[in-house]
Amino acid sequence: MMGKLKRDITDNRYKIAAVLFWITVWQVLSMAVGREMLLASPFAVMGALWGLFREAEFWQSVMYSFSRIVLGFFMAIAAGIVLGACSHRSRLVREILAPPMVIIKTTPVASFIIIALIWVHSKNLSVLISFLMVLPVVYSNMLQGIQSTDQKLLEMAKVFRVPRMKKMIYIYIPAVMPYFISACSVGLGFCWKSGIAAEVIGLPSRSIGARLYEAKLYLMTKELFAWTIVIIIISVFFEKTVMRAIHFVERRVKRYGS
Repeated sequence: MMGKLKRDITDNRYKIAAVLFWITVWQVLSMAVGREMLLASPFAVMGALWGLFREAEFWQSVMYSFSRIVLGFFMAIAAGIVLGACSHRSRLVREILAPPMVIIKTTPVASFIIIALIWVHSKNLSVLISFLMVLPVVYSNMLQGIQSTDQKLLEMAKVFRVPRMKKMIYIYIPAVMPYFISACSVGLGFCWKSGIAAEVIGLPSRSIGARLYEAKLYLMTKELFAWTIVIIIISVFFEKTVMRAIHFVERRVKRYGS
């Protein structure tokens, strides 16, 4: 226990040292450039960030973007699980879904955003784009995870007439879980990048993307960096929360299965 605690303290020290190193590099570059409009200093950005925290509009923008991007992410998770299971059971479904999944994975995000703006209102754009960018990741990982299930275990379960629920808990979930965790880890980054990009192009009012574009348009460099830091913080917080929840569920399932 003490050894693990010491390792955690050491790891945290290295992480803090790395952050301080890059903040120092940022400060040196800012001083070398000598123009806040081109590269704002860390202290100026922190001041702008503190100013944003005190605005009611800031929290409205955060909640607006957060709710829509998160909605798109969870919709993609649900759809990816269902479609992955259906594709495993039916080759016809798998062949039908193959072309659109390839198209979604290979088409640039900007193209999807511009095309989607023809049919979708800008306020719903981030939901759709987040959904589309995460869906292929979840779908392909779920399909691969289900297909990797040990066939000998499935045959044994069939011989002993194991109930479907127990088969799900003891065989399928342990096989699929590593793939699902990987899909969520990758998808969480995709959903925020694509969702904010959709807002920057679609410019829905009261969104983070609109505030980011406004800062760029009026050369508000401090605010531009501050909003970027906000996006990073929210993305990391959401990723940590979701991954912890997944690992918690995984432990509970294992405990229930044992």
